[in-house]
Amino acid sequence: MFDTLSGKFSDIFDRLRRRGALSEADVNEALREIRLALLDADVALPVVKEFVATVKEKAVGAEVLRSVSPGQMVVKIVNDALVEALGGAPVPLNLLAPSPIPFLMVGLQGSGKTTTSAKIALRLKTRERKKVLLASLDTQRPAAQLQLEQLAQKAEVASLPIIAGQTPLQIAQRAMETARREVYDVVILDTAGRLSIDLALMEEVKAVRAAVNPVETLLVVDAMTGQDAVTTATAFNEAVQITGIVMTRLDGDARGGAALSMRSVTGAPVKLAGMGEKLDALDEFNPERIAGRILGMGDIVGLVERAAANIDQQEAEKLAKKMAKGKFDLEDYAAQIKQISKMGSLSGILGMLPGVGKIKQQIENANLDQTVFKRHIAIICSMTPAERRNPDILKASRKKRIAAGSGTSVPEVNKLLKQFDDMSTMMKRMNKMGGAEAMMRQMQAALGGAKGGRRPF
Repeated sequence: MFDTLSGKFSDIFDRLRRRGALSEADVNEALREIRLALLDADVALPVVKEFVATVKEKAVGAEVLRSVSPGQMVVKIVNDALVEALGGAPVPLNLLAPSPIPFLMVGLQGSGKTTTSAKIALRLKTRERKKVLLASLDTQRPAAQLQLEQLAQKAEVASLPIIAGQTPLQIAQRAMETARREVYDVVILDTAGRLSIDLALMEEVKAVRAAVNPVETLLVVDAMTGQDAVTTATAFNEAVQITGIVMTRLDGDARGGAALSMRSVTGAPVKLAGMGEKLDALDEFNPERIAGRILGMGDIVGLVERAAANIDQQEAEKLAKKMAKGKFDLEDYAAQIKQISKMGSLSGILGMLPGVGKIKQQIENANLDQTVFKRHIAIICSMTPAERRNPDILKASRKKRIAAGSGTSVPEVNKLLKQFDDMSTMMKRMNKMGGAEAMMRQMQAALGGAKGGRRPF
């Protein structure tokens, strides 16, 4: 997401920085290119006009054109305008209400609404320690209620028992009664999806909303739908006054215009972003970090937080001690690969690092093998514990056995061993210089800061 827009913005700003002093004509030319880039990214036309007008008003001032680094000043102004267009500050889910708190989930069919309902339930359970009840009001699709029930089991949260023949309004009322009786904190009501703006189903949602008076009415929007997402958001907002938006598939390759348009078009903030199919792949939507990624500044804080959530700190400390002593074997290497894999794809991690937009594109264009880590794990798993701890004993016959057991070839086994040997040599050198232990302490401090809710950078 945002890669195309980020690449175009990067080219525009590179030209501005090279020019040194800027004239008003230079700024106007850059703004014209920014306007075209936003339109090409499917940002709504009224939003583009407002955005460009905001930037122009601040960028053509004398303090910018005569500043020491006018190119950098324009980048800052665009960054601030992007943050504002995306919603300013992050807006959390509203949990400041008497229990049970009703959440109403609305959206078009196929937007990921049912999966998102389960993701939110899991997030509330693990992060907020809330007791959550899921209830499906979708009587349109035969398997919809069963799907939510299965997702609830995966998330280890409760789901409302299915009673055939009940209307959505009856199900909603029963869910609220059950929540009051069994003392649930939050009730998530998953309404029926629709292929388009269906007036009959919209009236159904209005009736449910009037009956349960939800604290949050969350519109689930697929970021891949582009301009259609804006049309959908407008229609739902007029009908049920949405309080927040959840963007799904924000990890995809869509142009990103929907995310930039939502706040301006509806007035409702984007609160959460779906970043994958797994139930834990749901992140807070942070405008400042999204703007940073669009402008190629990365998201270091987000990367550290993701590492903190996926890397076992005890394992990291154990590895730090082994590295400090100059000991590092193939079992440690496999454990590190598994932990890094939990953080997501290589392109996703690179996207969070500052200044690597062009490098990331080069990596993708080079068609690098993204399955190499999986093959390394397979090779290491085919070794005996003794071989993992002491790779020096691996001779020709052992390598043939390992290659056959892992479905790879002897040259691939040799390549892994060579890479591991180079890594071990580098770590021994760092240890002699006193760098390995210091580096691991810094990593642990960063992870500890992220877990404690503080910004490590």
